[in-house]
Amino acid sequence: MGSLALLQSLKESVLSQANVKTIYGDPIETQGKTIIPVAKITYGYGAGAGTGGVGDTSAKGEGGGGGGGVRAVPVGVIEVSDQPTRFVPISDRKKLTGAVLLGLALGMLMSLRRR
Repeated sequence: MGSLALLQSLKESVLSQANVKTIYGDPIETQGKTIIPVAKITYGYGAGAGTGGVGDTSAKGEGGGGGGGVRAVPVGVIEVSDQPTRFVPISDRKKLTGAVLLGLALGMLMSLRRR
């Protein structure tokens, strides 16, 4: 398989798997609402191939390889109902952790001031 064919095959394989439906499933219908998952999907792939012998021109050499990856991060959901359609974001864990730590620090500071 030539390097171009290998890249094309790898690309098709990654793209066929890199979608929200594959990762999170179909939209969910419940209580008169349709919930559609939304994700940020990133993917990458690479491949290479070579021919020819190393140091010996009479030796026949060949080689090739490739790899790819997909990363999906949930962003939120789209909520469709008889009310206006809305996007409901999923909160960022870093922001939530920062808010909790700030709350703990302020609580400790206030308890020290009361003494």
